[in-house]
Amino acid sequence: MLRAIARTALAPSQNRETRIEGASVSQPISGHHLSLSKRLLRGASAALGVQVVALGLDYIARIFLARWMGVEHYGGFEYVLNLGMFLAFFASLGLPSAALRFVPQYLAQQQWGHLRGLLWGSWVGTAIASLTLALVATGLALLLNIERSSPVLLGLWLMPLLALIRLQLEMTRATQRMVLAYAPSLIGVPLLLLVGGYGLRRWGTVTSDGAIALLAAASTVLLIGQLWLLARALSPKLQAAVPIFALRQWLGVALPLLFIDGSFVVLNQTDLLMLGSLAGEAAVGLYAAALKTADWVGFVLMAVNATAAPLFSSLYSTGDRAGLQHVVSTVARWMFPVALTVGLGLMLFAQPILALFGPEFTQARGALLVLVLGQWVNVGAGSVGYLLIMTGHHRYCAIAMGTSAVLNVGLNAIGIPLMGIEGAAIATASCMALWNIWLYRAVVHHLGIDPSIWGALVRWGDRPAS
Repeated sequence: MLRAIARTALAPSQNRETRIEGASVSQPISGHHLSLSKRLLRGASAALGVQVVALGLDYIARIFLARWMGVEHYGGFEYVLNLGMFLAFFASLGLPSAALRFVPQYLAQQQWGHLRGLLWGSWVGTAIASLTLALVATGLALLLNIERSSPVLLGLWLMPLLALIRLQLEMTRATQRMVLAYAPSLIGVPLLLLVGGYGLRRWGTVTSDGAIALLAAASTVLLIGQLWLLARALSPKLQAAVPIFALRQWLGVALPLLFIDGSFVVLNQTDLLMLGSLAGEAAVGLYAAALKTADWVGFVLMAVNATAAPLFSSLYSTGDRAGLQHVVSTVARWMFPVALTVGLGLMLFAQPILALFGPEFTQARGALLVLVLGQWVNVGAGSVGYLLIMTGHHRYCAIAMGTSAVLNVGLNAIGIPLMGIEGAAIATASCMALWNIWLYRAVVHHLGIDPSIWGALVRWGDRPAS
């Protein structure tokens, strides 16, 4: 999961003192609230534009791959990719989070030895850990003669590459080179998949193994290119520095966040992986089409959160609860109408939209409708996860996410054999609603603000006049 945790400082503004729940906090005037809204709008617009382009390109690539491969081979491709991503997350040992935390600090303080040690050590450590996991898991798979061993083995050996891609993305993002960080994985990989898949289609057939080979080749080329460009962009002093390794400090930051993010990964990928194990690759193909389509409902939440998260931290740290409430209410009023409109469109036109993947994919209509409902709860609750993490209440996220992840596994184990892809959709949407409601209550109780669309509508008349 990509998480923006950088902090930004707001410019000083005129304020007056007020009392909220017995504590003295700073209450900015309406003009400052307006400046926050404008700042949020500018950043969210840019982030939203990037998200739309990236999500749209990835969606188009999936549509063509599904049409070229058919539902079963497309399901095999999605199963292998998600298995690789699932294992890659844990194989990274949380080092991407450490890079995101310490690289900006080392750059600002010109601690070139620590920076080189972190970049080199985390790269080598991730490579060793992921390759070791791949070797051990391959041995176990062959020893136990696991069914569908071919896609399992492909996923295992795709995993080291995916782990390094995620690490390198976070290292690059930590240097504030956002285009270099995101363009290779979000834009470059789908483009190369489209071009390569078209070539395979012209001169033969596109299979799940062929698509995975294309993905591995594209990812390798872009990973090497990104690493070369990043090395050129960093100070020459870095090359001359002697590496300094602060493993205890790095892992002390990485491992706790690994649990929170790991729970989110389990929530996101349990359904596809369990479908592949319990119902076969065709079911994965159908469900993946519904899941990718339902993602359009929640994409605005990700885009706005990327801009709003630093504001949450800054406003909370200065005690500006009124400003924080204004920001979260503004975010909710922006997000939910978009999510509502997109969701209604998907519900009304579910059949023709899913038919873009191929005529057999219309069987996923029921799963799509359920997933849209889950996304509405997700967006309607507001930026609850970011609010808790950015204000130091991440332990509540850990509890909620961990509990929901365990419940998700149980519900999928019951629902998939009984209802197939609809059972997986119900399990995923239910757990999504559970942790959002859980975190919403934690935000209201511990921060004293209401981030939901309902809270934003109740406070509609409290907005400063423009």
